Amino acid sequence: MGGIAVVLLKKYEFQPDYRNIVMAANNQWAPRLPLYEHAVGAKVIFETVGTRPFDKMFSKDMAESRQGFREYWDFWRQMGYDTASMEFCLCGVLVGGGALGEHKDGCIKNRADFERYPWKDIPRLYFEAYAPYIRNFAEACPPEMRAIGGVGNGLFETVQDLVGYMDLCYIKGDDEELFEDIFKAMGDVQYRIWERFIEEFSDVFCVLRFGDDLGFNTMTLISTDDIRKNIIPQYRRITDKVHAMGKPFLLHSCGNLFAVFDELIDGAKIDAKHSNEDGIAHFSTWVERYGDRIGNFGGIDTDVLCRYPETYIKDYILDCLDKVQERGGIAFSSGNSIPDYVPAEGYLAMIDTIRAWRQDHRL
Repeated sequence: MGGIAVVLLKKYEFQPDYRNIVMAANNQWAPRLPLYEHAVGAKVIFETVGTRPFDKMFSKDMAESRQGFREYWDFWRQMGYDTASMEFCLCGVLVGGGALGEHKDGCIKNRADFERYPWKDIPRLYFEAYAPYIRNFAEACPPEMRAIGGVGNGLFETVQDLVGYMDLCYIKGDDEELFEDIFKAMGDVQYRIWERFIEEFSDVFCVLRFGDDLGFNTMTLISTDDIRKNIIPQYRRITDKVHAMGKPFLLHSCGNLFAVFDELIDGAKIDAKHSNEDGIAHFSTWVERYGDRIGNFGGIDTDVLCRYPETYIKDYILDCLDKVQERGGIAFSSGNSIPDYVPAEGYLAMIDTIRAWRQDHRL
């Protein structure tokens, strides 16, 4: 990949301390407000610090891979984060997958497809693909930092990747038993992977998470009853395992989830939630409604970073921070992520504003 870096980062003296974000995940206001981002795109990283870690991280050359992960960690440190975000995504190894991310036809359309699917092989394929890179990621971790992440793609996303959203809805109408069996089978796969992942690789992670988008701007993508019956119990198997290791669990899930949020807290036992957009509710609304029960990660609508000037971004953030300050555990960021279409100038306006604010508001 060519191009010339447009390095926009201001000099910033910073000593990371991952304990700040652990406090936020455990719903405590941290001495220093932690920055948090679900993901940052390669172009934005290049334009801010001048490196391209994604070009190296998953190289077959392990020395190059380790160098890529060192550059990746260094980006987060330079920007003022206490943690780096990293998931090793299950959809990347699913046999016959691609219906979610690549818009392919689903490979499971009926009972026969379900029965012949190699469910038992997926955990082995996952660790064959990722274990060397998880080790490289862990070895590159600076001593004062940790990661937030884990096994990427939650239950609903992985089911969609094999079936397709539309066909999943058809199966729900045509064969309720098959619909439920698909979620159970994928739940077993998820649990087996998470079980080994936690035992072997959790030391580098201070907060475990997966992303599983359950909704859109007005409601959930499947019925609330189906979420309660088929998804939340499978989440609980994983969060129980995470909690047994003494670590908090963060759910990243986009969409309007108000109808199932009590169940996500009380049934799935999530400790913190990330993702918000103003079209559903301002970040302060999530904090107002749930800040006494879970940590809230998020903040500024990503669309604001794309379309508005630095002065507006700064005013938006300061107003939001005024509303949520010391209202339980808060980690501030975009409400979704920083994909490559976000201007680096908008991203840095957010970073600079938060870093300046927290220097004046330390406990």
